[in-house]
Order: sequence, then structure tokens, then C-alpha cells
Amino acid sequence: MCGIIGYIGEKNASPILIQGLRKLEYRGYDSAGVAIQDGDTIARVRSVGKIENLAARAATEKLPGTVGIAHTRWATHGGVTEENAHPHTDQSESLVLVHNGIVENYREIKEQLGSEHIYNSETDSEILAHLIGEHIKESDGKLTEESFRLAVECALKEVRGTYGLVVMHKDVPDYLIVARMGSPLVIGVGTDGYYIASDATPMLAYTKKVIFLEDGEIACVSKTDMQTFNLKDECVVKCVEEIEWNQEQAEKQGYEDFMLKEIHDQPTVFEDAIRGRFNVEEGTAHLGGLNMTEEEMHSVKRIVLIACGTASYASMVGKYAFERLAGIPTEVDVASEFRYRDPIIDKHTLVFGVSQSGETADTLAALREAKRKGAFVRGIVNVVGSTIARETDGGTYIHAGPELAVASTKAYTNMVAILLLYALQFGRLKRVALATGERMLHALLEIPQKMNEILDTAEQIKTIAKVYANYDHMFFIGRGINYPVALEGSIKLKEISYIHSEAYPGGELKHGPMALLSENFPVFGIMTKDQLYDKMRSNIEEVRARKAPVILIASQGDDTAKELGEHVMYTPKTMELLQPLLNTVILQLFSYYVAKELGRDVDRPRNLAKSVTVE
Repeated sequence: MCGIIGYIGEKNASPILIQGLRKLEYRGYDSAGVAIQDGDTIARVRSVGKIENLAARAATEKLPGTVGIAHTRWATHGGVTEENAHPHTDQSESLVLVHNGIVENYREIKEQLGSEHIYNSETDSEILAHLIGEHIKESDGKLTEESFRLAVECALKEVRGTYGLVVMHKDVPDYLIVARMGSPLVIGVGTDGYYIASDATPMLAYTKKVIFLEDGEIACVSKTDMQTFNLKDECVVKCVEEIEWNQEQAEKQGYEDFMLKEIHDQPTVFEDAIRGRFNVEEGTAHLGGLNMTEEEMHSVKRIVLIACGTASYASMVGKYAFERLAGIPTEVDVASEFRYRDPIIDKHTLVFGVSQSGETADTLAALREAKRKGAFVRGIVNVVGSTIARETDGGTYIHAGPELAVASTKAYTNMVAILLLYALQFGRLKRVALATGERMLHALLEIPQKMNEILDTAEQIKTIAKVYANYDHMFFIGRGINYPVALEGSIKLKEISYIHSEAYPGGELKHGPMALLSENFPVFGIMTKDQLYDKMRSNIEEVRARKAPVILIASQGDDTAKELGEHVMYTPKTMELLQPLLNTVILQLFSYYVAKELGRDVDRPRNLAKSVTVE
């Protein structure tokens, strides 16, 4: 995955594609490539690192032609190498494609294709190219535009997963096939040809007339025309829309800020995090990156989660899950303190380092210490090829995609998702019943839709946030698994609004902090229906008795919550262990709108950095 740009028309394609890749740099990437068709030949150039590296090589190659595709890659399958960079070819090297997304069943496809297929990369995308190439071989006679399209259709029917795909073939010049399933693609309609991209950003300099492909659609694009089909080979009529975004808005896909975009990304990237990593029939998760045998998993007597900031609050949710599902004593250690307290670590300890960037200096140092002491050491990170990913003996990528706002949102929920899957994997091995595992997985699969339900209430949350934007202090309280949610809500408000806030377990206010309460000190309580619901209600009553304004998150249908809070925001019901995945989205939106009301730079808050690479 990361960014796609294609062009077919009357202009020289190379400069359009290179400039388009530059416009996609905001998405984050580690390598890039371009392929240009000139008659019945296709020239391909790829490079690791910055677009400038690719541009220099493309200038040397000259690359004539008016049809081409290009890609910036953010590694998922396979490391950061030129061989793994897109575009990829099929076995005959006649077909070339760029691909965003994940082919879940790539191993099955690879086995189906057989040993005669030789691959030059470690990517699932190259296997997809070989699959399409195999279907082309099976078509009779000379390759035509129609047989090319049908071959792509047949191949995509075999794919499980997501794709944003652009394909060209040397035997069908001046012709691109574009397909989408779960990974966005936009076709720009220009006076001099067509532009294809993963979002509108690269084409704004040429046209604002666009066609948005929907999931399951395939567009066949020539220099002067395009047709759209679905996977049933039925023709689909598409409407041309005119976008009004400027360049900066396009990078943010129409959202006002990267942070707001990334909050809204969560339903999609959550699906990316769990896809292919569970088996509902067996009621369990399968995270192969753990790299542990069942015997080694049984030998684990203790789990330690090491992290900083938001990652540590995600880890606290993981602690509840590991202890409840797997019955394994679990600790969460702040990475900056871990190695200075001479922690007790042995060969029966499993240590996870949790970090969005994979470069957090404190977390990395703590993992090295755990490794020296003989523990199983694994990483949970977002960035492929990061130092933590390289130095641990296994682990899992959270697949949140580039997160450009400093304050973490989608990376947090994906960290929680992976920790829940790990807890289920250990739980099924030790004591969780099949029915419980099935129930949890079904509930996990409902989370994206429930996140969307919360996002649909953003205007209501915005209205409430405006009421509290001018307070100087705020408490966040929760109990059980919602205590880490309170911590995350508090840090988010601090980070982007600069309002002083603190988080406490609901029962702890009476042990000192309650002295601060007054009508000028609001309290935000997470009071969803769980085993501590009645306890939390009592804590909220204590707050109300001190005249502090109360804001609540409550479960849908809990009308009595209105008796306790000046403002109530409702969240869809789900299993108790999964509540942080939903409740946190409300807190993210609340903090975002408070900060916007105060005129803060939500994407780049003062004094903070995205990746903390110093102790």
C-alpha cells in the first residue's frame, strides 16, 4: 500500500507521474516506482527512498510514452527493497500493475499457481500479477481489450482481501484497467486524457472532474473513453462529479485536518488490522508473527507490555484482556522506567514493545534489556522496517497506515485490536471456550459499523465540546477496562487543546482529588453498561454532590444517564472488553472539537513530536 497515480492521454506520461507521486508523499512511503508504455514495450524503474531518487533514475532512462502507472509503497508484505517496490510484473513480464491493499489468500494463490512460477519479490501484489497473467494465458487467441478485462475479472473473483489496482499489458497498448475493492481509486477526466489516483490530490493541477469507483467495480480506460463494469460483467453507468477541494484539502481527502481524517479512517483501518488474523469457526485468532510454538506459548507464565503515552494506555486495555481471557498475569510498564528498576524477567516472560513509530527510544532500550534477561521479546508497531520490528524476534504490524497528526487516533485503536487478538489467541490455547471465542470475534466484526454510528454523531459531540472549551481544568474518570479509556481521553485533550486534565479510576476521586471539584471543574465520566456500572453511577453521584458539571458516555438505551449528566453522549453496545474501541472514538472527537473551538493547531500541537527518538 500507499499511493497510486496513472495517466493515459496525449501528454508525455513520465513528468505527470513523477509529479503525482510527489503530491502523494504526505501519505508516507518507503519506496517508489514507475512504468511507462510506449507502443508494445513497457519500461519500468523503481527505487528505495525518496521520490527524488526515482526522479533522477527516470530522467536518466528518459522513459518516452503517453501511458503509465506509478506507486509509492509503504511496506506490508516484504521489506523495503527495490525488488519489493511497485510496479510488479507477471511471469511473462508482459503485464505490469500497481496495487494498494492486502491479498489475504496470497499463500493459497501462490500454491495454486505452482512451482513453475518464479517470483522476484516478497509481496502479495506480485502474486496477484502472476494470477492475472495465468488467466490471460488461458484465454484463446490474441489478447484483446475484452479478453484482457475478462482475465482481470476472473482473477479478482479469486481474491480475498482489498485492492486498488491499475493494470496494463504490452499486447494491449493505450489501455488501462482499474479496479477497486476496499482501497479507494479516483479517475480524473481531463481534456487531454484520464488520470487515475488513490485520491484526488495528484490530479488537481489537471482537472477537477472526477469519477469515484465503488467496491467491486472495474474501469477500462483508453485515451478517449472509459467503460465501467462490475464483477458480474455488467456495465455500470458512472457520473462525473466536480470537486471543489484545494491542494491541501485534497491531501486530507476533504477533511479539515489530518487528525479529523484519521479519526474517520478508523472503521477502515480497523478492518485492515484484523483481516486474515482470526478464524470464527475455531473461535480464535492466528497472528503468525508471534513466532512461538504452542509449547512455548504454554510456557509463558507472565506478560509484560512496554510502551509510552497513548501506546501505554492501549497496553492497559491489553492487560485486562490477557488476564481475563488467558489467565496470564500481565503488567504494563512505562518504557522510560522499565530498565531502571531492575525488572524481574526470565525465560517464562513474554514482553511486547508497543509503539506506533517503532522507533521510540525508551521502548527500544527497554526491549533490549528484556532480551538480555532471556524473555520472549515481540513488537507491535505500525511502521514496517522500523528498529523495533527489526530487533525483536517477531510481532505484528497494526496496519493503521500513515498517521500524520501528532496525536495518535487510528494507531491507538489498531493497537488495542491487535492486543485483543493476541489475548484471544492465548485464551483459546488455555481456557476460553469455543463459544466465547466465536462471540468475541462476531462482536469484533461489528466494531467498524459501530464506529461509523459514532462518527455520524460528530455534530452532536461538536456542540457539547463547545460548551466546555473555556474551562481551565477537567477530570476524566472510568472504572475497569474504561479507566485506560479515561487516561487516553485526558492525554488527547492535553495534547491538542492545552487544557489541563487528569484521569483517575472512578473510585479514587474521594481519596484527594475531590478537593478540586467545583462548578468550574467539569468531570467526564465513562459510564457504559458493564460489571462496574453501578459502582460508576455512585462515583458520578459523588461528583454531582460537589456541583461539578458532568459529561457522560453511556450505552445506547440507558435513559437514566440523563438524570446524572448535564450532557450525555451515547455509544453502541458491545462486549465489555471491546468497549474501549468505541468509547475512545467519542473522546477523540470531543478533544478535537474543543481544540478547534480554541483555535489550536490540532495536527501539530506545540512542543510535541510524532516519533520520540530520544530518552
